[in-house]
Amino acid sequence: MPGSRAYQLYRRRPGRGGSRIRGNARRHPAAVRRGPRAPVPASPSAHALHALVTLSGALFDSRDEAEILRLAMDHLAAVGPYSAEAGYLQVGDELVHTPRKAGHVHATAVDRRVRELAGRDGPVTVPGRPWGWALGLRGLDGLHGCLVVTSRSRPTAAERSLLATLVRHTAAALSVAFALRRRREDALELYRLKEERTDLQRELISVAAELGFQQAMQALMADVAASGGGEETITRALHGLTGLPALIEDRFGRLRSWTGPSRPDPYPEPDPARQDDMLRTVAREAGPVRIKDRLVTLIRPQGEILGVLALVDARGEADEHTVLALERAATSLALWLAHLRSLAEVELRLHRELVDDLLAGTDEASAYARSEAVGHDLHRSHYVVVVQWSNRTADDSFARTVARAASAVGMHSLLTPRSDHVVLVADARPHARALYEALARETGTRSGTIGVSAPCDSLGDIPHRYQEAQRALEVRRRSRERYGTTFFDELGLYRILGPGNGYRELETFVHEWLGELIDYDSLHHSTMVETLSRYFDCGGNYDETAESLAIHRSTLRYRLQRIREISGNDLADVEDRLNLQVATQVWKIVLCGFD
Repeated sequence: MPGSRAYQLYRRRPGRGGSRIRGNARRHPAAVRRGPRAPVPASPSAHALHALVTLSGALFDSRDEAEILRLAMDHLAAVGPYSAEAGYLQVGDELVHTPRKAGHVHATAVDRRVRELAGRDGPVTVPGRPWGWALGLRGLDGLHGCLVVTSRSRPTAAERSLLATLVRHTAAALSVAFALRRRREDALELYRLKEERTDLQRELISVAAELGFQQAMQALMADVAASGGGEETITRALHGLTGLPALIEDRFGRLRSWTGPSRPDPYPEPDPARQDDMLRTVAREAGPVRIKDRLVTLIRPQGEILGVLALVDARGEADEHTVLALERAATSLALWLAHLRSLAEVELRLHRELVDDLLAGTDEASAYARSEAVGHDLHRSHYVVVVQWSNRTADDSFARTVARAASAVGMHSLLTPRSDHVVLVADARPHARALYEALARETGTRSGTIGVSAPCDSLGDIPHRYQEAQRALEVRRRSRERYGTTFFDELGLYRILGPGNGYRELETFVHEWLGELIDYDSLHHSTMVETLSRYFDCGGNYDETAESLAIHRSTLRYRLQRIREISGNDLADVEDRLNLQVATQVWKIVLCGFD
């Protein structure tokens, strides 16, 4: 490059302008000798020495081994008739070829010969070059590389001496660069070791703090276990560990326990939709989740959500220790609740046996004694409640869900699961919507039906009241609004339409009024009876009936005309209309039509 020492070295070589003689001086050498200021021409060896000095400075200015080697290779011609055939640097235990410039390729035979010499000086055969030599670049600390030099003529002793000097300077420059690189590497390694030591010290401090926290947490959790668990014990222990207010809510958002300052009074009424959204958000994550100013985790032994455990962290002070304490406390609470669940299963089994006997009819003295053993008073007036949900099997799990929902709305009851429903014997008339709404939240769907009997004042009436609750549930299921709660004492006409001694008479009545339509539907796969029933359900309103059947108004008119023709009855006649309406309701409710 212009300005570099290597470039200046080339500019000062003979024939490049540094010692050019002008004009008559070439033609009259004597005139040159006579001139007082005529320069004395430098000998080739003087130029070579000057170039070597300049190159040496450039070599020692560089701190990169590859650059030093390339400088030496590029300027070999300055000290004699030499060319650089190849250059190598020592990398580990191996000599690695360093190209002089991009695209330069050296002979494979040269490479093989250099590896045979293994850093020693020795002859190298290169086609078209009468002289070739491999020269090791050695320093005080060992071999740094190798330079393969060729010449177009056999060099003189002076030229070989200059070459040896260049080799020594290159090796020395490599030694300096190597030493500096090693010093840098040593400094970096020392810095890395210091950083590693600092990290280890921090880790040791963290481990010591973690160990102390773990011991404190184990001690508090041991106290929780020794005291038999309990919600208040756990929130008190969690508040003592973290210094933050700790609380437990049931799955509906109602407060069960709070330890610490700033407790809201009164505690806000939960929003069911918002509570469900929060539960779904937390359930999607593996650990505690921040919800506004709270750190929340779920209590769900055996996968069923029973409530939430939370810390109030308005200032965002919670760290990994806080999260760990919350998780441990949640585990302890889940174990305690699992224990309660086991007790509940035993209680459910006792309840089931008692309710099964009550529904079948049992000795009153035995029933009273067994009810007292499970903490229920059968001497009061009771109602039989039947619960059926479309997405739940009537097993022990669903029975526990029903029991939990009933308890949440203040119902005291005994219960048992049956084939497709759960039966409760409750000591008070259920609220018209409370139990249904609680079960809708528990199950996540509103597709459920509840039937409630008339009041029962003696244990002997319970089997009959059970039939009433089933009839109320069946009527609800076959009505237009099939989901919700129906009370038997509010059924009106349907109370006398239950199956019993008059079942055959009811069947005869239905076929007397609907027989032709039933036969027509069976033969033509039509829905005349259902159309007539829906027409009565809609109070004779054409538009509402057509919409409920998803047919056009003209289609409905055609069907009603065909019903008149097939049955021979006049829908405008009050008596015919009443009998047809009752017959369709009996056919639908009692004889289970439209299935």
